[in-house]
Amino acid sequence: MLDRYASLTANWSYPTAIRFGAGRIADLADAVKTAGIARPLFVTDPGIADLPVVAKALAVLDAANVPYAVFSRVDGNPTLANLDDGLKAYKAGGHDGVIAFGGGSAMDIGKTIAFMSGQTRSVFDFEDREDWWTRADPKGIAPIVAVPTTAGTGSEVGRATVVTDPSDHTKKIIFHPLMLPKVVISDPELTVGLPAKITAWTGMDALSHSLEAWCSPFFHPLSAGIALEGMRLVKDWLPAAVKDGANIDARSYMLIASSMGAVAFQKGLGAMHAMSHPCSSLRGTHHGLTNAVVMPYVLTHNRPAIDEKLAAMARYLDLPGQSAASVIDWVLALRSELAIPHTLKEIGVDESVLPDAAKMAEHDPSNGGNPVKMGTAEYDVLFRQAINGEI
Repeated sequence: MLDRYASLTANWSYPTAIRFGAGRIADLADAVKTAGIARPLFVTDPGIADLPVVAKALAVLDAANVPYAVFSRVDGNPTLANLDDGLKAYKAGGHDGVIAFGGGSAMDIGKTIAFMSGQTRSVFDFEDREDWWTRADPKGIAPIVAVPTTAGTGSEVGRATVVTDPSDHTKKIIFHPLMLPKVVISDPELTVGLPAKITAWTGMDALSHSLEAWCSPFFHPLSAGIALEGMRLVKDWLPAAVKDGANIDARSYMLIASSMGAVAFQKGLGAMHAMSHPCSSLRGTHHGLTNAVVMPYVLTHNRPAIDEKLAAMARYLDLPGQSAASVIDWVLALRSELAIPHTLKEIGVDESVLPDAAKMAEHDPSNGGNPVKMGTAEYDVLFRQAINGEI
């Protein structure tokens, strides 16, 4: 199924102001002004800090005489040390807002710097539990302009970030409504240089967001509808984006699917993310890749509770057989096409992570959205299956 539009360029106001389309990075200086920022801290990934994609964005700021500083001390799995360094740079430069430019790591640290710039409590006091977000001083949250360069996390339209807590090596989700960026520049040209394997891994992350949201038992019809269409876009366009990174249509639709996944998972996530977070914390695995590896194991485990949902999804995606089994078969085939490993062991996660990983998964906030109740014992079994390739 192909989409045909006269132009893949638009301005959207949901869930925030989004300027979408090839070449829209030219709007960056105006977006900064619209967000009420006069002196931004430009937060980006170290892997792209010296590449033309960043130089192009900074040239837009230079041409508009916008003063800025660049911060790129960001790890693949953001840490408290990254946040502390970023806050020091933010305050030393007298900044009044953040441009979060890059993949999920840069987005997370950039948004968290803006959030913490005027807070006095520890960042982990604002973990996404109960009403902990109300502890924050809203006047101490700086505005954010977000510019994604990968199509996966969807953090540009999210109200949360992830930071690793060094005290117990767990990933903590930090939440506040004002972490939603004021303006998003969503330019598919910025993703063209992304390597094929990163395109695949981040694209599978986008799929996992919509897929877990669709399967979540919570009542949120708006997110459910977005999740279905997000998955269709991944089905239709991720293989094309991986095969030809210069395919702007494919890059465009995957960038859209990424944002849709992040909006959809307001409905909930589940065991895929609950398993992925400990793997990243304990073994440094790529988040999207880990989600992709555990995906069929989680779907198979949850199938008794989601059989009808998966069948409905199969009908919408027009999968052969249009059944729950069709979805699992499609996921396995997609993983194979994208050269995604079949087991956690292949990405450096073996049984030595147990029982720590199983216990961490049980207590991960994402676990609450899984359609089947999961405890440490259940996660222990599921981890072993994913490590050894037993579906």
